[in-house]
Amino acid sequence: MKRLILAFFFALVPLAPAFAVDVQTMQPVKGAEVWFVEDHTVPMIAISAAIPAGSAYDPQGMGGLAAFAAALLDEGAGNMRSTAFQTALSNRAIRLSASPERDYLIVSMVTLSSHAKDAFKLLGLALAHPRFDDDAVARVRAQIISGLNQEEEDPSSVAAKGFYKLFFAGHAYGHSVSGDAAGVAAITAPDLKSFAASHWVRSGLLVAVSGDVDPATLKSLLASAFGALPAKAPPPPPWVSHMGDPGVHVIAMPIPQPTAVFGLPGILRKDKDFIPAYVANYILGGGGFASRLTQDVRVARGLTYDIDTALEPYRRGGLVIGEVASKKGSMRDTIDVMRATMKKFVDEGPTDKELADAKTYLTGSLPLAFTSDVGIAAQLNAFQMAGLPVDYMQKRNDLINAVTRDDVKRVAKRLFNPDKLTIVVAGSVSPPAPAKKH
Repeated sequence: MKRLILAFFFALVPLAPAFAVDVQTMQPVKGAEVWFVEDHTVPMIAISAAIPAGSAYDPQGMGGLAAFAAALLDEGAGNMRSTAFQTALSNRAIRLSASPERDYLIVSMVTLSSHAKDAFKLLGLALAHPRFDDDAVARVRAQIISGLNQEEEDPSSVAAKGFYKLFFAGHAYGHSVSGDAAGVAAITAPDLKSFAASHWVRSGLLVAVSGDVDPATLKSLLASAFGALPAKAPPPPPWVSHMGDPGVHVIAMPIPQPTAVFGLPGILRKDKDFIPAYVANYILGGGGFASRLTQDVRVARGLTYDIDTALEPYRRGGLVIGEVASKKGSMRDTIDVMRATMKKFVDEGPTDKELADAKTYLTGSLPLAFTSDVGIAAQLNAFQMAGLPVDYMQKRNDLINAVTRDDVKRVAKRLFNPDKLTIVVAGSVSPPAPAKKH
């Protein structure tokens, strides 16, 4: 949860007025969108590539297929089996990783510029000619199933999986990115090969690069990495037609600290209210100790160590999602305070100080994500996945600063109605106290 919150925070906050990055665009491969920052400070190149091949593309009954395939990205390609491929990476100090999300598969690579030619060639080989050898498939499958079994003992994971299944019932967003043990056990090598061949494609590919390379050289490198990928993309997942199941839903677990994942229907990134909603969420639950929920639930009452909320604008539907843990016997009080805080925020909106503080923080935080080539590539790729224009960084502060109290109050009424909360608790919730007799 926290990783998602941080990712979308850094993807959506603006640049400070004095901060600027020269972003170039190019299309060395048909179907791909490339953003590039040339930086010769360090002899290194970082790349982040988003392929529309996340868990939302898992076929019916094969939850976890996209994540399983991603986990095998560095387990052999072309004529190199797993050990040979990983040795080729390590001998050149190349870092290659794949992180599946719901909409996208994020492929990241870092290489010394002196090894760039080999690095991009190996990346291209991994994407276009993965092996999926039986021994590698068996080993990775065992690792995934072991991790899934461990998650069944973790209340945060249990609550999150239960929440998504309930909130997005019947939609591809509803199943866990990693799938479940039974489903992963049934996936075969031919299933993996078929998925990679039909989903690891260049149509809709979003690529961000930062580092020690000139544009002409980069075009050649990118062509070697992505030029051999198929052009045709599979159809996108359907739009979300229904979100949420209001109320408190309990997944019983014998644990001392129950965890709740809660959420509300949200908005898409292209919605005209998204920027005011982002500011509103910061004030309510996204601003750490500055947020109302932290002040009311943790500071004033000591019911939790941490409570937070975030906007999740997926491609086919958005939500507001949050998480809180409390000691056994206190979850009911925690939920009651959370609802009361939301209601007050909806009824009254923000104070002038809350709005001013939110703007100051949100307009000054993004440079922290641009302190390295790795950070720049990841940040630009996040902008691309959000559907933002390349000149977004020059406009963002003005959009944030234009938000008024009335804007925040309007979107708070639209998004934060506590009566619409879907709450999934892993653990236990004490029953409501009986009404007093008069």
